[in-house]
Amino acid sequence: MSDLKKLNVLMCGTGEYTTGYNDAGASQSDKKVGVVGLTLFDLRRRGKVDQLGMVGVNGKKFPAIRKHLEEKIQGVYKNMDINFTSYPDNESINPEAYRAAIDAMAPGDAVIIFTPDPSHYPIAKYALERKIHVLVTKPATQLLEHHQELIDLAEKNGLVCWVEHHKRVRRSL
Repeated sequence: MSDLKKLNVLMCGTGEYTTGYNDAGASQSDKKVGVVGLTLFDLRRRGKVDQLGMVGVNGKKFPAIRKHLEEKIQGVYKNMDINFTSYPDNESINPEAYRAAIDAMAPGDAVIIFTPDPSHYPIAKYALERKIHVLVTKPATQLLEHHQELIDLAEKNGLVCWVEHHKRVRRSL
C-alpha cells in the first residue's frame, strides 16, 4: 500500500468537457456526461483522488449542473459520488473565482483547466505560483513567452505542468 496521500483536484471550467452541460443545457454531443468530471468522480470511487472542486465564472449554473450530473452520472453509475465544492457560490458571478478556489488548495494538489483559451495562462500561472500541479487543455497559452514562463514556474517549484491534447486521432479532423 502506498504512503502517498490522495490527490485533491480542482476542475477549472464548468462546460461540456467537464460536465456535459453548456449554456443551452445538457449537451447533445458525444460528451453528454462530460469527460473531466466523470473521470475524476470515477477516480475518487476507485480511491485514487480525494476532494474535488469545480470553478467557473457563473455560480448560478451550479444547481442545474448538479442536477444534470445526478441524472447522467450518479443515476447511471454504481456508487458514484458526484459531490464537489463549487466556486463561486450559487448566487455569484466572478471571473476570478479561480483564485479563491486555488487558494483553498494545498501545495501538491492539482488543477485541470478546461476553460476558454485566453484564461489558460492566468489560471495555470496562479496555480503554479502556489505550488499546485497543472493539467491544461490545448493550447496551453496564446503566446510562446507565456508557455516558457509556465515551464519555468513548474521546474522552479518541482511541479508538473502538462498539456492535454484531445481529438488527436479523430477521423473527422
